[in-house]
Amino acid sequence: MKQTLTRRTLLKTAGYAAASVCLTPAAVSAETRRRSVGANDRIRIGVIGCGDRGRNAHMKGLYAHLQAMNFEIVAVCDPWRVAREQANAMVKEWFGRDAQPCVSYRQLLELKDIDAVTIASPDHLHTKHLEAAARAGKHIYVEKPMAYDFDSLVRAVDAVKAAGTVVQVGTQLRSLSSIVGTRDLYRTGIFGQLSRIEECRNSEKPYWYNYLKDVKEEDVDWKEFLHDRPMRPFRSDLYSGWYGYYEFSKGPTPGFGAHFIDMVHFITGAKFPTSCVCLGGTYTWKDEHAFTSPDCVQATWLYPEGFLVSISNNLGNGAGSTRKFYGDKGVLSVDNWNAPTYNCEGSPRRDGTIRGNNEVKPVDHPDHFLDWLQCMRSGNTPNASIDAGYQHAVAVVMAMTSYETGRKAVYDPLKRTITTA
Repeated sequence: MKQTLTRRTLLKTAGYAAASVCLTPAAVSAETRRRSVGANDRIRIGVIGCGDRGRNAHMKGLYAHLQAMNFEIVAVCDPWRVAREQANAMVKEWFGRDAQPCVSYRQLLELKDIDAVTIASPDHLHTKHLEAAARAGKHIYVEKPMAYDFDSLVRAVDAVKAAGTVVQVGTQLRSLSSIVGTRDLYRTGIFGQLSRIEECRNSEKPYWYNYLKDVKEEDVDWKEFLHDRPMRPFRSDLYSGWYGYYEFSKGPTPGFGAHFIDMVHFITGAKFPTSCVCLGGTYTWKDEHAFTSPDCVQATWLYPEGFLVSISNNLGNGAGSTRKFYGDKGVLSVDNWNAPTYNCEGSPRRDGTIRGNNEVKPVDHPDHFLDWLQCMRSGNTPNASIDAGYQHAVAVVMAMTSYETGRKAVYDPLKRTITTA
């Protein structure tokens, strides 16, 4: 018996009829071109989420292109006063003036003359902030995983499609020259028919321990952080170490796995898995923080293109990490995604095309932030488009649906539903 976990989301307009069948990269619409930023106009950017990712990845990543691209950061938003002030100090150093500080994303989106926003908020807020920014007509850079649950994912994607703005999803591996080169190599057919693609990404300790810090209640808008989660007394470890609490991040399958599954889609051209099973739990790290994100978990997807994808994370032992694509003519190793290699080890139909161990030739590509900035002016589709974000989000939501129910999750691209079997 099948149990439907999400409502069927029906598209209301004829313009979205094709999207209801399958979200795939499409030609840039006239509406998108109308929303492009002029070649000589200064792009005014607001930062939603000023934690480590917002400051050290988004803000610094953008700043690297300040000379080439005409932009400025004009507003910073975070429920934690300390993070806002740290982000504003960077703006003041770079641009010689203060940014507008905002506690809530609502305040930032109400500001006049903001063209674009970056979103590096906690995982449970990504789709809320994405949808709101799209409805406000902003260009958007949004962190992965793009979705926490399926219904909010569909609403956010539909809002972006209606807005026609440029959205870059933070799966930046697909903009690495090494991964672009890997995709081009794969397209030659050199690896033959894939059977299994796997990632084992392990560590001695869960990454969420690295984020624990002393946060004072009086410095935080606790309700803004919780959003639609039930109210409870403030906890410094929950606020700073939210990655470790399933209610706010769902752990390494969406956290780490979103990168890998998106890379699989990018390299192979695969669209959506048909089914997924996922098992795991918290086995090693049990202490006073009572973290609930699994420290050991494995998800396996079946793809209609004819291969199996497996992602496992053991955060209780760092041995055994690997990242490989297994074909009947060759093996692609992305253990180091800055320097992928390939050989024909174990391949039953190796034909002599691959000899020895070889390095993948990189192909130049703008980095992820430059790509986004350029697309805002050109109206072109960025490298990690909203459709690519939807694809990886479907996969990770399927995995966590299976994890939560103990049953196989099944995706129907025609109905846009995830059910269990």
